[in-house]
Amino acid sequence: MEHEYKGLRIETVVGDITKLEVDAIVNAANSHLWMGGGVAGAIKRAGGIEIEEDARRKAPKNERGEPFVPVGQAVASTAGRLKAKYVIHAPTMEEPAISTTPKKVEMAMEAALQCAEELGVESLAVPALGTGVGGVPKDEAAKRMVMALLRHVDSGTKLKKVVLCDISEEQVRAFDEALSAART
Repeated sequence: MEHEYKGLRIETVVGDITKLEVDAIVNAANSHLWMGGGVAGAIKRAGGIEIEEDARRKAPKNERGEPFVPVGQAVASTAGRLKAKYVIHAPTMEEPAISTTPKKVEMAMEAALQCAEELGVESLAVPALGTGVGGVPKDEAAKRMVMALLRHVDSGTKLKKVVLCDISEEQVRAFDEALSAART
């Protein structure tokens, strides 16, 4: 479905984010940027190990000198073999495969959008953040992501198109409902 908000085209799509033709896609990451399962695993399988390697190389380091991107920050990497130019890694959880919160989903969305602005991209695809192993309910994640997106647009953006994409029809309906509710 297509929506518009202050000149930004927002599309909701049921499908594989790795196949979309956009400037950048978002990876629902963990702070270590290990790309094992879920969306991260799918991105790594489709685009190549170089995505994970580049992200971990560019990440800030923790006190032990290991790559670590706190929730609320994001880092961009190559997109490997994907059609996109970049993958934006936005952690929703500190460790792999742990539960997260709606607030962390919102923080990850804000970080991804800020990173997209810094890259100067015009089109961005974002999967549902925090809904897999993170355990955030689909409707709550959609609401928090949409709130962050609309606030971002209100503050000014270079983005022309954002695609909210998921393999779950239920999740995409939740995106549509959150977009409709946020603009009434």
